[in-house]
Amino acid sequence: MHIMIREFHHIGLRDRNSFGVCQQAARLVEFETPDDLRDFFAPGIPDRWTVLAGGNNILFTEDYDGVLLTPVARAITPLSEEGDTVRVRVEAGVEWDDLVAWAVDRGLWGIENLSLIPGRAGAAPVQNIGAYGCEAKDAIRRVETFCVESGALLTLDAAHCGFGYRESVFKHMLKGRVIITAIEIELSRTPHPKLGYGDVEREVAARGGATLHNIREAICAIRRAKLPDPAVLGNAGSFFKNPVVEAPVAGELLARYPDMPHYPAPDGRVKLAAGWLIDRCGLKGCREGAVGVHERQALVLVNYGGATGREVIDFARKIQARVREQFGIDIDTEVNIL
Repeated sequence: MHIMIREFHHIGLRDRNSFGVCQQAARLVEFETPDDLRDFFAPGIPDRWTVLAGGNNILFTEDYDGVLLTPVARAITPLSEEGDTVRVRVEAGVEWDDLVAWAVDRGLWGIENLSLIPGRAGAAPVQNIGAYGCEAKDAIRRVETFCVESGALLTLDAAHCGFGYRESVFKHMLKGRVIITAIEIELSRTPHPKLGYGDVEREVAARGGATLHNIREAICAIRRAKLPDPAVLGNAGSFFKNPVVEAPVAGELLARYPDMPHYPAPDGRVKLAAGWLIDRCGLKGCREGAVGVHERQALVLVNYGGATGREVIDFARKIQARVREQFGIDIDTEVNIL
């Protein structure tokens, strides 16, 4: 039986975006299956539409006069098991952290370092979400999409997804052309602990060693200590991307700031920590009206209550200008701005 989609008109978005800004959308449609999307697009493609999943990586700076499409299908289905490798299909509406908990409870390794990242599974490939030395692309093998123009289903292998640091083909060439309906991931029964990032090793040791549950608990504890809960303080997690610079630029900066965190990038360039740069500008905990830089994590901008999206973005631009002035480096926003 085909379940009809749910539709809302002139809907307030405050509870559907983690920044908690009070904009409205002209129309919001919840979909479950590719057939729902076919039904929706059959009369014609609307002039303006976008996918709004968990609303964790988006900042509305004005009312949205188009259609927001929200995935609500939440099945997690094991597909095959070969040796110690398990393939799993995950529908786009699954909460990412529910998927991590599901995997950890079943003794499956591969995404435990991505614990407590807010958002839905369908959004994971778009940003190629990452944390603590791991990225979604490490586990994603295929991405199932609905092609808006043709109504056909298109499955992309990971090799064709253009994955990079917070990058994918879904942010560029396929943006506005396909809608992600499910992802297929590969997990392992063999332990592969990755503990070499930040405080992870210490926190895992304090819990008794590198078991899946200990790693997940350690990462949840670190994130909770550093990052504000969107239910309490509106935020979208990391607002800025870590900049990647040419090696000579990093060398010059390290000569001036020997304590500057830096990580080699695969292409020979160097990744810097945007949070450290913002902190070094004296901006951690800085506040302007209802918007501020979080006091424990300078990458995170917070809405203390009642801030508009426009106020948030104006504040972000000032931070970018200060970092450029002090370090000569541009930091880009990670958050989608609408």
